[in-house]
Amino acid sequence: MALRINDTAPDFTADTTEGKIDFHEWIGDGYAVLFSHPKDFTPVCTTELGVMAGMTEEFAKRNAKIIGISVDPVEDHHRWKSDIETVSGNTVNYPMIGDGDLSVAKLYEMLPASAGASSEGRTPADNATVRSVFIIGPDKKVKLSLTYPMTTGRNFDEILRALDSIQLTADHQVATPANWKHGEDVIITPAVSNEDAKNRFGDFDAVLPYLRKTAQPG
Repeated sequence: MALRINDTAPDFTADTTEGKIDFHEWIGDGYAVLFSHPKDFTPVCTTELGVMAGMTEEFAKRNAKIIGISVDPVEDHHRWKSDIETVSGNTVNYPMIGDGDLSVAKLYEMLPASAGASSEGRTPADNATVRSVFIIGPDKKVKLSLTYPMTTGRNFDEILRALDSIQLTADHQVATPANWKHGEDVIITPAVSNEDAKNRFGDFDAVLPYLRKTAQPG
């Protein structure tokens, strides 16, 4: 069964381009963005890894670490890094998990148990479902999961926007509306009474009885 929001993110030990890690221990007391790839030396993924390498400081400002995974050995990842830098101009400055035995891809339900025990001989099409993004919180729970087709490059500005929303709504009883961006008005959750909303947020706009907007707190 696929991982759901608020499920505990499966823990694992794996080799990475920065040495062996225990995943939950590596996350520590912050957030983690785990994003997966079906194969090294593939065009769309090469652009994605480069974009993320240029965004590590933005994620770090939000106490979030980045970690990539591709269904290939660590040795291949190291060779791939130079291509990524050539394309993007950014040096890969986060760990990339080697998953040559497909164990992590299976653990996160990105590949079925019947996929075998080796990435050797598998094509990107065989691994097409290893195109997910997971945001994991300090409590080691899954906060977001997205899966993309191989031909559609991921929008990591959207992942950053979603992380802003996840962190804001974890600290305050608010939600964020469609297309919300950091600094814009937010929605007061139905669990907060009008009186409590006034005490917490000051003025608010009751657009509908169940839709109340206020300035972003904090």
